[in-house]
Amino acid sequence: MKKVPFVTKDQLEEICQTYPTPFHLYDEAGIRATARAVNKAFSWNEGFKEYFAVKATPTPQILNILREEGCGVDCSSLTELMMSERCGFSGQEIMFSANETPAEEYVKAAELGAIINLDDITHIDFLKETIGCIPETISCRYNPGGVYQLGESKEGFQVMDNPADAKYGMTREQLFEAFRRLKEMGAKYFGIHSFLASNTISNDYYPDLAGRLFELAVELKNETGADIRFINLSGGVGVDYRPEQAANNISAIGGGVRQKYEEILVPAGMGNVSLYTEMGRYMLAPHGHLVTRAIHEKHIYKEYIGVDACAANLMRPAIYGAYHHITVMGKEHQPCDHKYDVVGSLCENCDKFAVDRMLPKIDRGDLLVIHDTGAHGFAMGYNYNGRLRSAELLLQEDGKVRMMRRAETPEDYFATLIWDEQDAPAH
Repeated sequence: MKKVPFVTKDQLEEICQTYPTPFHLYDEAGIRATARAVNKAFSWNEGFKEYFAVKATPTPQILNILREEGCGVDCSSLTELMMSERCGFSGQEIMFSANETPAEEYVKAAELGAIINLDDITHIDFLKETIGCIPETISCRYNPGGVYQLGESKEGFQVMDNPADAKYGMTREQLFEAFRRLKEMGAKYFGIHSFLASNTISNDYYPDLAGRLFELAVELKNETGADIRFINLSGGVGVDYRPEQAANNISAIGGGVRQKYEEILVPAGMGNVSLYTEMGRYMLAPHGHLVTRAIHEKHIYKEYIGVDACAANLMRPAIYGAYHHITVMGKEHQPCDHKYDVVGSLCENCDKFAVDRMLPKIDRGDLLVIHDTGAHGFAMGYNYNGRLRSAELLLQEDGKVRMMRRAETPEDYFATLIWDEQDAPAH
């Protein structure tokens, strides 16, 4: 199965006449289609809401598109809260899920009326000391510990992660204690949040997680008397980064969650519980490309293609060894008979978008599309080696392109420096 760019070579060459490479390009039509598919898959749940994880793509125009499609936002910092506020999100359209949270961030979340999702039991007293009270609606993050496994395949387990090594969430015992204490301190309505695995390519992950959380919710209600209003399945639904992977079926996922809901919650008298999700990667990753141009080729012990993007534009391959598919524009139908490392310009040997990748012959000047960069792409950019973050562009539904964020300049890089007279060079 081939991965096909959402833009043509001719379109890119025209865009490059105005906006030089590298740049991140997003597909508005694709973003809207995915948001609508998610909402449809969970439409059986009256209170369903997707809280898009701002950290995945913190770009106001993207957040505005998602808001128009009925999404809320999941924030994890003060600046993400501020950006969401500027985009018009308020109240319970905002989920605030931070960890090791500074006081001023809780203050801002409370000011906006956001749903606060507590990461640790010690934060109960910290929150009350900080904002003067416990909000009527509160959520707690659960970490079951141990190793999470789901479904055997020929390669082993389809999903395997280690919650016990994660710094997030409360233990089961702490969660029950937290609900009791929060109720005594004035909380009236409760939510449960949990995240067990990242980028799962399995239609069974969400239903399995939902079943575990639904059973937990029933126990919490029975033992603490808490009025549980929502259960947040968080993120973890992945995307098919590799062309041989089968994409998740969001309709099947929604149906699987519904089955668990009707088996567990409805008989327990909890058929009014709302479901929330935070699918940053699923919502955006496939709808973003990092567009770069081949500027060098090198022939030593291996064959290298040097491009004008680097890990400062897309960190995932460098820090995770993550696979991102590459299309050489205009050569989609040529044989992949050349083995390359596709590399950037950082003084780090891990600055590689691909290692030993079979691709068509690449010539200087060729445009390359690096797929699935719409989430955790631009957002993780940085300025190591003095490299500057690229522009972010939106391919609108009408086919026009607009710039959402300009490329950084050297002036931006130097703007935060304080130059005193003593720092001036001696003459």
